[in-house]
Amino acid sequence: MSSSKFANYLIVLAESLREERGPELAYLLKPTGEHGKTLVKDFRNPTRQTMSYYEGSLESPWDEIAIQYVLVLSNCARKRALEAFKEECTLVSLFLRFFSSNSGWTLPALFSILRDLRDLASDADHEAASRGQDNTANMEEAARIISKAFSSCVTDRQSPLAESRKWGVYYVVGLILKCYFRVRRISLSKNILRAIDANPDIPPLSSYPRSHQVTYRYYIGMLGFLNEDFAKAERELTLAFYNCYTGAHSNQERILVYLIPLRLFRGHLPSRELLRRFPVLDDLYTPFITAIRTGDIRSYDASLDRFERRLVDLNLYLTLEKARELCIRGLFRRVWIAIDKSTRIPMSMFHAAVQTADAETTSEEAECLLANMIFKGFVRGYISHEKQMVVLANTNAFPRLVDRPTPYALLQ
Repeated sequence: MSSSKFANYLIVLAESLREERGPELAYLLKPTGEHGKTLVKDFRNPTRQTMSYYEGSLESPWDEIAIQYVLVLSNCARKRALEAFKEECTLVSLFLRFFSSNSGWTLPALFSILRDLRDLASDADHEAASRGQDNTANMEEAARIISKAFSSCVTDRQSPLAESRKWGVYYVVGLILKCYFRVRRISLSKNILRAIDANPDIPPLSSYPRSHQVTYRYYIGMLGFLNEDFAKAERELTLAFYNCYTGAHSNQERILVYLIPLRLFRGHLPSRELLRRFPVLDDLYTPFITAIRTGDIRSYDASLDRFERRLVDLNLYLTLEKARELCIRGLFRRVWIAIDKSTRIPMSMFHAAVQTADAETTSEEAECLLANMIFKGFVRGYISHEKQMVVLANTNAFPRLVDRPTPYALLQ
């Protein structure tokens, strides 16, 4: 079984390898390329047995890689996602044999086939789910194989730094973390992060392409958020957002979904200009932000009920529920302003304000809310329970949220 088109493909592939043209090699291994569609038409139903005719046509392992490429193409064209993923796994494993003994010129091809591997794993999991089978096994397998690529990048001790495989470290780590998040196995991230810390000869993150930095910082920020290290989460997500390409609208939105609520606790409310750029976030967060600005507890609670399902899916419900205290602070501050910022205010006035949100709130409950505000540093003063009087500090009675030394204490 011979094919002139496949023979031409092998010639072009051999030239790319000989001249070390990484981007061209990446293109030649892409299942969605135009040359791939041509090869699919040339081979009606290729199998490993029928393709064995081409064994030895290129130096090992490239003869096997070329054969695997055709098998991947064939299964993709026939919408057989599980089979395509298995063939791509074999292709990547063969490529890693070549990659581990070469320098950084091969990185574009590595990045390309690992992206394809992850995408095919996602398709395979969807196909498995439609059959009622395990719908995470393929993505977990993809993460395992991509981890081998990470090891090959980290262990480059021979190439000059400018040509080192180490320049692929953070891109590959980003792909691994994407896989772990997709299958909700984020605890496995610790192993890969430990490996980075254990290799001090990896160039600093700031030396890598900005796209690699943004992806890595986003996932480190997300890990911080989920592990309740909110200061670290805000720091990493802020850096990810400011370094994100301005044209990558969906990536910026993905970052802001978690950065906006974290910044709320620091007293930084997003501007209308920012929210207008992201209609999805505008719809989600504007009701909460407006309620915080006006101290409208009733509206805040209504927004929590309205967006409950969405917030739960994003792991944000508890965060926004705790941010309700910012709204209560806003309400009490409006009471203080309404009576000309007096330092002595009857408890009944705060009680009446809280009743605008819930008419059934008792005076004891209102007093408890105010006591919490004082305890958490939102209000400076004390309550005279006997006289039912609130005595506020002469200066800075309602400290600015931005000046609080521990803004994330609310979330602990």
